[in-house]
Amino acid sequence: MTRRGSTALRHALLTWYRRGHRDLPWRRTRDPYAILVSEVMLQQTQADRVIPKYREFLQWFPDFRSLAQASTGDVIRAWSPLGYNMRAVRLHRLARQVMERFDGRLPQDVESLRGLDGVGEYTASAVACFAFGKEVAVIDTNVRRVVRRLFWETSEPSQAELARRASELVPAQEAYDWNQALMELGATVCVARRPACGVCPLRARCRTGRRAVNGAPRIAEAKAAYRTERFEGSRRYYRGRIVDLLRALEDGEMLAISKLGCALKPGFGDDDLSWLQALVADLARDGLVRVAANDARSTDTLIALP
Repeated sequence: MTRRGSTALRHALLTWYRRGHRDLPWRRTRDPYAILVSEVMLQQTQADRVIPKYREFLQWFPDFRSLAQASTGDVIRAWSPLGYNMRAVRLHRLARQVMERFDGRLPQDVESLRGLDGVGEYTASAVACFAFGKEVAVIDTNVRRVVRRLFWETSEPSQAELARRASELVPAQEAYDWNQALMELGATVCVARRPACGVCPLRARCRTGRRAVNGAPRIAEAKAAYRTERFEGSRRYYRGRIVDLLRALEDGEMLAISKLGCALKPGFGDDDLSWLQALVADLARDGLVRVAANDARSTDTLIALP
C-alpha cells in the first residue's frame, strides 16, 4: 500500500471510531495499574463480562500496593466469577514484583514491561500504548484478523509479516485511538464468522472485504486444526470447581479432600482419590490452593485457598 493509501485508510478508520464506539470503562483512564488489570481480565473473557468485575476489583484493590498487600486467597475470591483463576494469581505476583522492584510504578517501555514475570508481548504493548502513549502496534486476536483481511486476500501471513505491517500502520501521535479503533472494528464489524463488510469503513481498501461485497462467498475464520476440549467434565472444569468450593469457605476454614471429593463428583469413591490428589497437587503448584498436611495420600489432607 502506498503512503497515500495508508493515510486514507487511517483517516477512514479513525473517523469511524471517533464518531462512536463502545463506552468501555478502561477507555476512560490512563492509569497504568487500571489498564493492566483490564488487559489481564480481558484475556479469554468477553468485555461485557469483564466490566462489572473490573469496577468491583478496582474498588477492592485500587492500586499495586493494595493488591500486593492482599493475600492470594483474597485476590482469588475477588476474581470470581471470571474463571481462568491463574490470571488472578499471576496479577497478584506481578503487583508484588512491581512494588519490590519499581516502588509501585510500572516501567513505560515495551522491553522493560516484557521483563516482568507473566507479561507477554501483547500486554506489554497494550500497557505501553494505552497508559504511556507509546507509538507501538497492539496486536490481539481482533487486530490480527483485521490486518490479515486488509492485506492478505487468500494467503496466510507469518506472524512476523503481520506484525511488521501492523507496526507500519500506527500513525504518529495517534497510536492510542488507532489501536483502540482496530480492536473496536474487529470486535464489532470485522468479526470472525459473519463480518459486516457492507458497513465496514475500510471496505473500499480491504482486499478480502471487496470480494464479499461483490458477491463472493462469506468470509469466515479458518477453523482450528485441533479439537477443542469439552469443558464440562474436563480437567479445567474440575480445577475451577475446586477453587469455587474453597471460595465458599469461611476465613480460616479448611476442607478435607474426602469431603471435597463428595462435593465435587457424585459417586466419589476410593478409586477417584488418586485423581483428586493429582488435581489438588497441580493447583498447589500453581499457587491456587494451600495444602495443610504433608501426606497427600491421606484422605485427611486439608486444603484451602492460599
